[in-house]
Amino acid sequence: MQKFLITIEETCTGYSAYSPDVPGCVCTGRTWEDVESNMREAIEFHLEGMRSEGMEVPRPHTFSTYIEIPA
Repeated sequence: MQKFLITIEETCTGYSAYSPDVPGCVCTGRTWEDVESNMREAIEFHLEGMRSEGMEVPRPHTFSTYIEIPA
């Protein structure tokens, strides 16, 4: 089992997501839950395609954190 960081952004019609560890893999969804589920499926599909093409599957290497900035 591997954990991939995903970034979820609110849009004017719902949400979009991408993973810095899986270039080219993006998705959208109407709700937060939709986009998270869709991204899970998109990454699984993307990695399956890479494996079938004999490509090296990327290893998770990014992380996130928050910093505080005075307002």
